[in-house]
Amino acid sequence: MSCPLVSAGCRGCAATNRRQFLGTLAAVPFALSTAGSRGARGAEPARQQPVRLALKVQPVLIYSLSQRREASSWRPWGGLHTEADVAAEKERIGRELAAMANQAEFPLELLPLAEARSAAEAEALARGSYDATIMFAASGPLGALEALARARRWNLMFVRHRSGPVYLWYEIAHPRFLRKTVDHYGQPNMDVDDVVVDSYGELLWRLRALAALKNTLGKRIVAVGGPGGWGAGGMLAPQRSREIFQLDIVTVPYRVLGERIQRARSNQAFLRRAHSAAEEYLRQDGTRLETDRKFVLNAFVLNEIFHDLLDEARTDAITINECMSTIMPLAETTACMPLSVLNDAGYMAFCESDFVVIPAGILLRYISGKPVFLNDPTWPHDGVVTIAHCTAPRKMDGKTLEPVRILTHFESDYGAAPKVEMRKGAVMSNLIPDFNFRRWLGFRGQIVDVPFLDICRSQVDVSVEGDLARLVREMPGFHWMSCYGDYLKEVGYALAKLGIQWSNVSA
Repeated sequence: MSCPLVSAGCRGCAATNRRQFLGTLAAVPFALSTAGSRGARGAEPARQQPVRLALKVQPVLIYSLSQRREASSWRPWGGLHTEADVAAEKERIGRELAAMANQAEFPLELLPLAEARSAAEAEALARGSYDATIMFAASGPLGALEALARARRWNLMFVRHRSGPVYLWYEIAHPRFLRKTVDHYGQPNMDVDDVVVDSYGELLWRLRALAALKNTLGKRIVAVGGPGGWGAGGMLAPQRSREIFQLDIVTVPYRVLGERIQRARSNQAFLRRAHSAAEEYLRQDGTRLETDRKFVLNAFVLNEIFHDLLDEARTDAITINECMSTIMPLAETTACMPLSVLNDAGYMAFCESDFVVIPAGILLRYISGKPVFLNDPTWPHDGVVTIAHCTAPRKMDGKTLEPVRILTHFESDYGAAPKVEMRKGAVMSNLIPDFNFRRWLGFRGQIVDVPFLDICRSQVDVSVEGDLARLVREMPGFHWMSCYGDYLKEVGYALAKLGIQWSNVSA
């Protein structure tokens, strides 16, 4: 059976229909409790690669051509009057979409431009197989717009003011399409944030958000030790993650992990491969070892086992429950290093199995295209907040390895944990999910210091751009998710599609 998974940046296979993709995965038999490690055969295994599905988009030019009638108001607003005008506009749209696609740093599949001059033609297009529609609403009947918007997919409208011939729906998209000529909104599947005037940059960040949402919904994730949620408020987080984000959570019991570790220790080929990877890591520029070397060697054995679990589940996401207790005597190290290394390699790897925040991590990873940092926050004060954890990625910008000190895990003073020296001045997006999956808070900040306090090893002081008092007053949940760059617009746009309220402290 050919693998339906799509590696990041692949545009050929990336158009796989998501329902077909998930159905194929659902048909794969699991034997996680009895399967042996691939490394036991000694050969270098062909690893499951990071998954990134393309957003499949159907652009549609909606228009109609009017006939002159003497002594009558015979034409609506808009600059398309002849077939020649329409042909020129099609060429213009094609050229502009190609330029936009070349700027996309996420997989994007644009179907050939279609046209709809009537509601019937729009209804036929709406039966197509794609994820999102871009309506170029030059003119045409209201019924054509409504027919496309009725389909259970994401919809965007593009109208022209000065970027080309002015569009009719630049005038009436708000009162006639969204509000149906009354004072309240009445159009299903679309709102004011789905309408773009002139700017392909504005169109592109919305498509980035939708592409991330497509990849997040239905995501399969391996949960070693089972799924959980932080505190009393997080008890229902796994259930809510399945319901709202449709996460497919595959549990691997600790008993199974322990058996795999024992088998790995008796396999010399497996150990040689893991230890070689560990030594290669330690030779990287900017790497300082300040704990016992054996902890790092054991961490890379654990890293190989995690890769095996991902291979068998055919996914690129994993999380570890009870990572500050149960895993240590089994692995004779901590999970901090493997999770950091996996994130740097383009996978998603989270500690604590906290499904309050894991959906935020998956969404932010797909929006940004960069590793994300699950962290513990502190009390925001004097314009800054300290965030810290022991599993930070080094490639926070997605490319460059930040300097790192390999220390013990702080609370246990055991194992190997990276203290990543994140870049001062780097802009960070910080997401704060609530326990009930109803309201997320977020803010933009800059790294102002990289201290060495007696707390989790990777730690930074981040400035708070916006209303600090509001952040303190409204802060929900516990764990945060952070990454380099400003992606707050995309996060808010994606959450609106799920009915989750978004509060941007930096707006």
